[in-house]
Amino acid sequence: MKRVRSALLLSALAAGCAGKPLIPAAGVNTPTSGQMKSNPDEGDTDKNASQMLKEGRDTFRYDTFGSEQFWGSQLGLHKAIAGQAHGGTGPGLTPKQALNLGLKVDSGKLPKIVLEAVKGGSLNLNDPEMTLELLRADAVVGVKGFFQDKQLVSVGVRCALCHSTVDDSISKGIGSRLDGWPNRDLDVGKIALLAPNLEPLEQAVGADEATVRKVLSAWGPGKYDAELDQDGKGFRPDGKSAATVIPAAFGLAGVNLHTYTGWGSVAYWNAYVATTQMHGKGRFFDPRMNDRAQFPAGVKNGFNDMRSSEDRVTSKLAALHFYQLAIPAPTPPKDSFNAAAAQRGAAVFNGSAKCASCHVPPLFTEPGWSMHTADEIGIDDFQASRSPDKKFYRTTPLRGLFARSAPGFYHDGRFPDLRAVVAHYEQVLKLNLSDAERADLIEYLKSL
Repeated sequence: MKRVRSALLLSALAAGCAGKPLIPAAGVNTPTSGQMKSNPDEGDTDKNASQMLKEGRDTFRYDTFGSEQFWGSQLGLHKAIAGQAHGGTGPGLTPKQALNLGLKVDSGKLPKIVLEAVKGGSLNLNDPEMTLELLRADAVVGVKGFFQDKQLVSVGVRCALCHSTVDDSISKGIGSRLDGWPNRDLDVGKIALLAPNLEPLEQAVGADEATVRKVLSAWGPGKYDAELDQDGKGFRPDGKSAATVIPAAFGLAGVNLHTYTGWGSVAYWNAYVATTQMHGKGRFFDPRMNDRAQFPAGVKNGFNDMRSSEDRVTSKLAALHFYQLAIPAPTPPKDSFNAAAAQRGAAVFNGSAKCASCHVPPLFTEPGWSMHTADEIGIDDFQASRSPDKKFYRTTPLRGLFARSAPGFYHDGRFPDLRAVVAHYEQVLKLNLSDAERADLIEYLKSL
């Protein structure tokens, strides 16, 4: 019987080779030529990629997701920006004050006459009216002003507020956009405190106004706390702010989980931030966060299951994700490191310093599960314990370190420079690096 079956199989294969169609097995769907033509070809894929890239960039830079209802209608932040002389409250926000708070200006959006005035130093940076002109031109990175006639009536925020900066090519804080670069000058806490009505923030975190002011004032430039309105923890046990440094949104392709404690993917975090942090109108669901003991404020706010009647987020997530994964990590300036030392440092990185055991080139994070406990990396577990998993820190990708050195390295900026990071791991991993190896390793890290 086996020989008969073998003969039949050989006959069938021979028939197929001779150009005769083989009879498909039962249950197997063989596409016809018409069906095959209807499937996407390379041209369709390229077209889709191009469209996704454009839509994602536009969303990243310009979409408020309806957040103006919270920042404008509820907090009244626009009133503080405009000032009493322009229908708001108080003295208003001047361009100089805005720049000092870390807000950035996209020179590509400036009208030619304004751009020339900035270059020539003749623009009055101490006049709140000039801030309104910048908003009318849609030139303030990550901020959208809404006007009726000439009056500012609301303001919304965008992804680019925290995750873009400028190259300072015109002057400090004014230049061409650098998407994906964390804005480590941005003082989100002090910007929020400009709002005349802090009650919505008080309700979100479950604290009185004095406490909210204390917490937000402690953040400082380049830091933000995306868990505050979940667990209400404004400070670490050591008394320092619980805020973390704003993460980079570049170099994420191939990286498994996003954020310092690996709450979820890039797409997950986009949905989380758009709805619970930017306060846009959308949908977000995570049953892990339905824990009143761990997330008392978040459960009270319903942040574990957001269902806005109008969803302005979900349809944007795919293209936004696509664009962020397409943003490459920036290349450090050639004069910012010693090239010969960096070349020697690569051998140290991959060898005696043991860096590559976790930061695997060329991703410089771990393929697969890139999570470690606090004990493994020799630090406290405070931030890790705030996440749903309660125990892990992510192996952060290392490319583009030069663009995120301030206000320090690690999730909370605890290490002021790369020398301090290396010293930490020398102690934790019991390394015995020479002074020369240590210096070369630092130059290599600066070159990534």
